[in-house]
Amino acid sequence: MEREILRILNDILGTAVKRTDHIRGGDIGKAFLVETSEDRYFCKIYKQDKGYEMAAAEQTSLDYIRETNTINTPGVIACSPYLNMGILVLEYIEAGKPSKRAMELLGQQLAGMHGVSQPGFGLESDNFIGSLPQHNHRENNWVQFYVHRRLVPQLQLALEKGLLQPGDVPTVSRLESAIEPYMDQVKPSLLHGDFWSGNYMINTDGQPFLLDPAVYRGHAEVDLAMSRLFGAFPAEFYLSYEAIRPVVPGTAERQDWYQLYYLLMHLNAFGSSYRSSVMQILQRRA
Repeated sequence: MEREILRILNDILGTAVKRTDHIRGGDIGKAFLVETSEDRYFCKIYKQDKGYEMAAAEQTSLDYIRETNTINTPGVIACSPYLNMGILVLEYIEAGKPSKRAMELLGQQLAGMHGVSQPGFGLESDNFIGSLPQHNHRENNWVQFYVHRRLVPQLQLALEKGLLQPGDVPTVSRLESAIEPYMDQVKPSLLHGDFWSGNYMINTDGQPFLLDPAVYRGHAEVDLAMSRLFGAFPAEFYLSYEAIRPVVPGTAERQDWYQLYYLLMHLNAFGSSYRSSVMQILQRRA
């Protein structure tokens, strides 16, 4: 770790850092286990041009989840700028085993978070999905929000990068008319926003924690759709979730639309290997 960053961590923690180890902890920031004589911490360093904005957005997302009093997140120790980078220091959570009971708890607690009443769709500020900007301008209409703040920006970016061609992309009005029949009476929930298997953990006491959120207020099924995109969670998770928030008609169609956003994000962030998956949904649904 760079000497100047170590100095900043010493100042933040109020004590000398004894040891740092590079560990796995997110695809965007570099993650470290930081040890002092008193404690251990999880430190993430964002070296992108908007590194501090990304770190601050993650802190804000964690705060939103914590305020629901439904599910654990790591405590935020500090969020600091350094040059064009961001340094986020979190409570260190010791990983345990994802037992059946722990996965039931995760389903119950996520359903509890989704059940907390929210004032409309979007958020008070923009944030990021991975390294890409995520626009959260608030709307009262879910279809308008999802089309204009989620799908359209990613489709436009894919066109600009040459990852999609103009003939691949439906018009905005076509998107709206195709999605509208499946979005009746959607109520806003606070979403994790990037809910895949790498973004939760179970601690040694069997308690779930949410990690690396990209929160906004939207349809609860968005988190479930993402959870199934790259390999579904264990069955216990879905059964316990659905015992509180039962499956309703149209889920399969909505899952396609909601996974489309994440596939477009991966297309724009990681390249053309995701194009066929994007086109399959557009051809099937639009």
